[in-house]
Amino acid sequence: MSALGTVYLVGAGPGDPDLLTLKASRLLQQADAIVYDHLVAPGILASARPDAELVFVGKKGGGFCCPQRDIEGILLRLAQAGKMVVRLKGGDPFVFGRGGEEAEALVAAGIRFEIVPGVTSALGAAAYAGIPLTHRSHSSAVVFLTGHEDPNKPDAAIHWEDYGRLGATLCVYMGMKNLETITRRLQAGGMPGGTPAAVIQSATTAGHRQLISTVEKIALESEHAGFGAPSIVVIGEVAALAGQLSWFAASAESVMT
Repeated sequence: MSALGTVYLVGAGPGDPDLLTLKASRLLQQADAIVYDHLVAPGILASARPDAELVFVGKKGGGFCCPQRDIEGILLRLAQAGKMVVRLKGGDPFVFGRGGEEAEALVAAGIRFEIVPGVTSALGAAAYAGIPLTHRSHSSAVVFLTGHEDPNKPDAAIHWEDYGRLGATLCVYMGMKNLETITRRLQAGGMPGGTPAAVIQSATTAGHRQLISTVEKIALESEHAGFGAPSIVVIGEVAALAGQLSWFAASAESVMT
């Protein structure tokens, strides 16, 4: 029986291959198998060994989706065959990447693993949009939230009204589908409608687009401008600084209201 392999849960960053960490790049060049998501840029996979096994488990919109249990099964199978496995995720594996669930499955099966952090999408998107998530004059706190959950569910985990009163910079992942409801509930919690807000799509890549507006208008304006996934929404006074500090989006769509 072959010795058990090792699984590396690796963050691929927000899209730009140049933002990959040195350790992640080295592991990709050495891996026997790479299990990757849709949001991993093709340029990143180009560094894989020619004989490496590439396993796609991601999804886009309503398209192909490999169930989480099946992904965990793939990781176990490859590691139990003695392979060095890179589980490659967009952003960071421990920020809305379900890396914790996969690590738990590996522990339960007695498989050795390591975590290789990546530049999480909110940090990359904000930096490339010219939005400092903290600023001494505007915000001393940052909150990462998922907008994927239906905000109208009676038992929803996120009570958006509470965040409307927080005064922090809010970074919403996977929130485009529910953005109108999210922004309405933030305002119901006390957030002024004129609070600056930004949507950043395909951040750090050649398809990078950004729109700067206000919390009361951002849902409608981003819909009219055709913004969609993958996007990060940044809400807070710091979003207005993109008008001064945007350095990457020379061809981006920017709207200041």
